[in-house]
Amino acid sequence: MKAITLMKTVSVSTAAFLAFAVSAPAQSPDLVLLDGLQKGEWTLKARGSNEPGKKVCLGDPGILLQIQHGDTACSRYVIQDTVNSVRVSYKCGSADHGVTTIKRESSGLVQIQSQGIKGNAPFSFNVEGRRTSSC
Repeated sequence: MKAITLMKTVSVSTAAFLAFAVSAPAQSPDLVLLDGLQKGEWTLKARGSNEPGKKVCLGDPGILLQIQHGDTACSRYVIQDTVNSVRVSYKCGSADHGVTTIKRESSGLVQIQSQGIKGNAPFSFNVEGRRTSSC
């Protein structure tokens, strides 16, 4: 009789553990493409533009995934992750979101395409990211 009670307890505990394990959000893995980028100062410039571009210090290359939303805490869903290309969908709060594709040409040069919604307004842009110096 004690064995049956013990088995029921173990079964219920296992079922509860699995229910929480399945419903818990997964941690975002490191992205292969981003891991291969050089740290330092990068210049983000619209393709074909003569403007000087925007400079960012690339300590965490993940900032390239949501340029339009900056440091906002967003949840991310990885659509594709290879050595030369990454595509990520992200959601920031109830309305803001985006999809970003980064294509790696070298460890110091990438092409970034992003589109989505910020502050109830659509955005879409293509920029070249180039490592320009140290931070």
